[in-house]
Formats: sequence, structure tokens, C-alpha cells
Amino acid sequence: MVKFYSVVAALSLALVWAPPASSAEGLGPTLQRIKDAGTITIGHREASVPFSYLDDNQKPIGFSVELCSLVVAKVKAKLGLSDLKVAYQAVNSSNRIPLVKNGTVDIECGSTANTVTRQNEVSFSLIFYAPQFKWIALKSSGLKTTDDLKGKPVVVTQGTNTAQFVAKLNADKGLGMKILQAKDHAESFLLVQTGRAVAFMEDDILLAGLKATANAPDDLAFLADSFPSDPYGLVVSKADAGFKQIVDETLRETMQSGAYDKLYTKWFESPIPPKNINLHFPQSEKLRELVKAPSDKAIGQ
Repeated sequence: MVKFYSVVAALSLALVWAPPASSAEGLGPTLQRIKDAGTITIGHREASVPFSYLDDNQKPIGFSVELCSLVVAKVKAKLGLSDLKVAYQAVNSSNRIPLVKNGTVDIECGSTANTVTRQNEVSFSLIFYAPQFKWIALKSSGLKTTDDLKGKPVVVTQGTNTAQFVAKLNADKGLGMKILQAKDHAESFLLVQTGRAVAFMEDDILLAGLKATANAPDDLAFLADSFPSDPYGLVVSKADAGFKQIVDETLRETMQSGAYDKLYTKWFESPIPPKNINLHFPQSEKLRELVKAPSDKAIGQ
């Protein structure tokens, strides 16, 4: 009888301490959620040209979106789900991190800067782009440098690393700028076009995309100053190292095979939708170095 109860107790303990199905299969929470739903949810931006934006049919397209399509193919193979569905969820600068953290979005495919602070909340893939901060303004304003912005209204997009940088720049240089915050890049750009702000600071390539797709691109100009910005990565949950590994493997293979360079040429140096405008934006030396030696480190790490 004692032996019988010992066996029952052992079985009970085994059931209590049995790992969840996801652990038993070697899947983390993100991959298990994708497998259970038969769907992977991609977070995309609506106006981050040429990384992640909507075409004339309201379909998400762009450089980052294509990189994520390669990740989807890798996930299909990993899970053995040839019919894996892809759902798209629009995100903005304010909600992209929370939506990844709470599992609404499995991977954010936009233009999100990898910073040490954000790494406390989410994980970043290998870096896939390295920008610089620039100002854009109407040519008619006559503005040339940051010093010309003293006491004037400028705009940034809320929830971005740029907003933090401009606040610090304003304080450090004693510029006395009135800093407006818009909900997204499209609104920030509109404030400059309509004269409610004299200049908009953002990453160089994002501004180049907005300028190229504007109704009157020749009316806009970049100020002379450039400032170091933070590199971009795809955003995933901190709770799933296995999913990050799949994402990193995908990017590394893409960079090593030459496919990255072809995608870059397609989105940065060729006519792109919806207006078939060529951004003429070749890879910087910094980006070429990162493609040769991929890293997921933020500035300062």
C-alpha cells in the first residue's frame, strides 16, 4: 500500500511539474502562439517610406515588410505550416512597443530605433539600417542650420527617439524652440508643409521618403546639419529568444547571400510605389560595415 501511494505521489508531482506544451516542443511563447493560431501578425507603419507604408490599395509594402516576409518563410519551415496566414496590424510610434510586449503583434516591421532604453522592454533583431537625424523645412523659409531655429516652432513625432533628441538639443544649445508633437510622421510633415512648424526632424531616409512623395517636393529642403541617430531593428518579444534567433538567422542569411543588397537597390535606388519615385539613396559606409559584420547592439553598447 505504501508503495502504491508513493507511485501516485510521484505521478502527481510529474503532472504538476510537467512543462507546458510549448516548452516540450522547444517553442517559446511567440512561436507557440503563431502555431496555435495558424497566423503570424506583423506590425507595420502607414507612412514610413520606404521601410513600411501603405500603397494605393492600402496594402503594407516596403523594405522592412519584405524583410519580414522572409522571416515568415523561415517560421513556416520551422513550424511545418505551409498554410501559415499573415495578418497585418497598423502601429505607430506610441503603441508599437506595447503591442509587441502584450502579444498583439508578433514582430514589428517598420523603422524602429534600437536603443538601450527600449531593450529593457523588447528585443531587437540584427540591425538592418543606420540613419542620421536631419531637419527638413520649406525652401521659402530661408532656414539653413539648427541655429536658425532659435525661438521658432518645430515638430517631432511623439514616441520617437527623435523627440527625445530634439528636447535635449533644445536644452543643450539654449535654442528656445517650441517643440510640437504630432501623432505620426505624416502629420509632422503636414505641419511643416502648412507652415504651423518651420522644421521637422527625423531620420534622413524617412524625410527623403516623405519629400519624394510630396505633391511639391522641390518646395522642401534639408538643413545642413546632420546628427548621429540610432540604428533600426525588427522588434520582437524579450520573452522568446528562439523567435529572435529565427529573425536574426533570416537577416544574416539575407545579408550574406547578397539578397539584402538587391532589396536595398529595389527600395532605395529604384522607382517605388505609389508614385514610382526614386529616392537615390545609396548605402552609407556605416551600413555597408553592418551588412558585412551584423550586430544587434545599440549605440553605446
